[in-house]
Amino acid sequence: MYSSSIIIAVPVFNDWESLSILLKRIDEVLDIENINAEILILNDGSTLSYQNIFKKLEPKTINQVSILDLKRNLGHQRAIAIGLAYIESKVECQAVVVMDSDGEDDPKDIPKLVYKCREENYSKIVFARRTQRSETWLFKVFYKIYKYLFKLLTGEYIEMGNFSIIPFESLRRIVVVSEIWNHYAAGILKARIPFTTVPCKRSSRITGQSKMNFVSLVMHGLSAISIYGDVIGTKALLVAILLMLLSVVIVTIIYMVRI
Repeated sequence: MYSSSIIIAVPVFNDWESLSILLKRIDEVLDIENINAEILILNDGSTLSYQNIFKKLEPKTINQVSILDLKRNLGHQRAIAIGLAYIESKVECQAVVVMDSDGEDDPKDIPKLVYKCREENYSKIVFARRTQRSETWLFKVFYKIYKYLFKLLTGEYIEMGNFSIIPFESLRRIVVVSEIWNHYAAGILKARIPFTTVPCKRSSRITGQSKMNFVSLVMHGLSAISIYGDVIGTKALLVAILLMLLSVVIVTIIYMVRI
C-alpha cells in the first residue's frame, strides 16, 4: 500500500541507464517543489539487469521506488495500461503521473501537471501539450503529417502523448477503456474522459538512441487511428456511396449525349 499522494508510473524496456539519471532528476524537482511522491517502474519484459541502478540511488524526497515486472514485452502502451490497472486496484493515491523513462518527458514539468490538476480540483486528466520537439526535422515533418491525417480521418485533433497526470477518480474510468491498450492518449479522446493540457517543451533523450524511428512512428500512428475504426468505416462508406452516385450521374450524362 502506498502512502504518497502522487504515484509516478514509468514504463521501461532495457533503458535502465537513462532511468537511473531520470530518477535523480525527479527527486531533485520533488525536493525543490516539496511534492510527496513515489515511483512505480513498469518493467516491460526487459532483458537487461536493473538491480545496480538502485544501489546508486539515494533519494531525498522520493519515498519509495517499486517495480512491477511484466512477464513479457508487451510494448509501451500496454505496459502503461497494465500499470494503471494495477494502481487502480492495489494503490490508494490522489493522482498518477505517467511519463517515459528516456528523459524526453522533462521532470521539471511534473509540478506544472500537478499544480494544474490541483487547479482543476482533480476533476480532469492533465496532459503535457508539446510546444517544441527535440527530434530531427524529418521526424517532425512526418509527425505533423500523422496529426493532420488523424484529424482528417477521425475528426479529432491529437496534440498530446503519454506525459500526463490522472486524478484517481478519472483513473477508475480509464482502466475500463480497452482502447488504451492500443494508444493511451487516443483511447482517452475516444472515451470522452474530461482532460485539459499545459504547454511543455519536449526535452532531449538522456542517453542512447531513441527507439522511435519511422517504422515505429507509423505503427504508433496506426494504433491511434485504429481506435476510431467505426468513425473511419462510416466515412469510407459515405465516400463510396458518393462515388457510386457520381459514377451513375456520369454514365447517365454520357448515355444521354450519345442518344
